[in-house]
Amino acid sequence: MSTSERLIESTRELLWERGYVGTSPKAILERAGAGQGSMYHHFKGKPDLALAAIRRTAEEMRATAEGVLGGPGTPYERIAAYLRRERDVLRGCPVGRLTMDPDVMADAALRAPVDETLDWLRERIAGIVEEGKAQGGFAASLESEEVAAAVVATVQGGYVLARASGSPAAFDAGVRGLLSLLSAHNTRTE
Repeated sequence: MSTSERLIESTRELLWERGYVGTSPKAILERAGAGQGSMYHHFKGKPDLALAAIRRTAEEMRATAEGVLGGPGTPYERIAAYLRRERDVLRGCPVGRLTMDPDVMADAALRAPVDETLDWLRERIAGIVEEGKAQGGFAASLESEEVAAAVVATVQGGYVLARASGSPAAFDAGVRGLLSLLSAHNTRTE
């Protein structure tokens, strides 16, 4: 792995663990095993490196979500697979955690990949709901944008509840509850 890659990966991990303010250039360099001038050789400074790290995190989240949402199955099954996919629930969502970082949210450039990723996710899920309605799998009365917002809110809120309780059970209960509500609008037996 190149020095710039090690710097990006180290920054990604530290942002997830400590947030923007807690991610010092010294900590990044130590974690990356890089020399003092390395960051400034590859990046303009901490904000530039943080932006590269946030973009990478957002890209990975999209790719992971698309791998499940674009997979096989009915629209209901694909949404269920997304909700049930393997996650480190107690660690939380690396993108969702950035929304709670005031320094990231106050900086339009750092916030943009977060906003874009969450917007993409809601739009992608809404499209799957529309697909299900067109195929007759979901009731025509189902509001696709509202369902998409509920799916994203369940996942992000589930992380918070799981972390607060110290158990993934709260996340799992939220997922089961949403799937139960969604299955009531599923016109086909799964």
